[in-house]
Amino acid sequence: MRTHLVAGTVRHRRSAPFVYELRHEVFYLALDLAEIDEVASRHRLISRNRWNAATFRDEDHFLPPATDLDAAVRSHLRDAGHDPDGWQITLVTSLRTLGYVFNPASFYLCRDRDGKLRVVIVEVHNTHLERRLYTLEPAQHGTVHTAAMAKDLYVSPFIDMDAHYTVRVRDEPDRLQIVIDETEHGAPLLQASLNLHRHRLTDRSLLRMLVRHPVLPHRTIGLIHWHALRLWRRGAQFHPHGA
Repeated sequence: MRTHLVAGTVRHRRSAPFVYELRHEVFYLALDLAEIDEVASRHRLISRNRWNAATFRDEDHFLPPATDLDAAVRSHLRDAGHDPDGWQITLVTSLRTLGYVFNPASFYLCRDRDGKLRVVIVEVHNTHLERRLYTLEPAQHGTVHTAAMAKDLYVSPFIDMDAHYTVRVRDEPDRLQIVIDETEHGAPLLQASLNLHRHRLTDRSLLRMLVRHPVLPHRTIGLIHWHALRLWRRGAQFHPHGA
C-alpha cells in the first residue's frame, strides 16, 4: 500500500510583538484516499466510520463534511479545472483516538499520473467548529513547492484577520516538510512547520505511535489552550471571534 505513517515535530515561532516558540512531537497518517477501505480491513487498530483505537471518519473532513472523502476531493478538483482521474491523493491528518479528533490543519497532496505534485489542499479547522479549504497550485522551485493564500478563517485570537500565508512543501521519498509563513499587515509574524519522516504502516508501528503519543488529539487541543493562556499573560493583543 502507498498509505504510511509520518512522524516528527511541529514547530511554531512567533516573532512579534515578542518572540514565542513551541515545539512538540507528533505523528500523522498519510492516507491514500483510494485505499481507505483497504487500510481499515488490513489493520486491526484502524476502522472507517466506526469506533476503534484509531478511527477515520469521512465527515471529519472537507466542506461540506464528506460522506465519501475520495469522491468529494476529486469533485472539488474537477470544479477547480483539473482532471484528477488517475491522480494519487494523500491526506496527511490525525485519526480519531478514543472517539475524539481535532486537526488544526490537514493537507491533501494531489499528484498527477506522473507523480508530480499538482495541487495542495489545506483544510483548516478552528476551535469554534468552523473549517475552511484553501486550494493551492504550487509552483516548483527545485524540490520545494510554494504557493500563497489570503487568510479568511479566524484561527488564533492573537492574530488579526488581515494576514496572508505562504506555504512551502518539500515532498521527498523519505520525508515530508511543510512550512507556513504568516504575515500580519504585511509584516512577518509566525512560522509554523512540520518536519516528518515516513514510516511503513503496520499494526505494530501504529501501536508504537499510539503508545508514544497517547491521546494525541486530546493533547493537541489542550496545548492550544495552554499556549493561548501563555500568550495572553504575556500581553499579546486579543482579537475576539467575530470582531
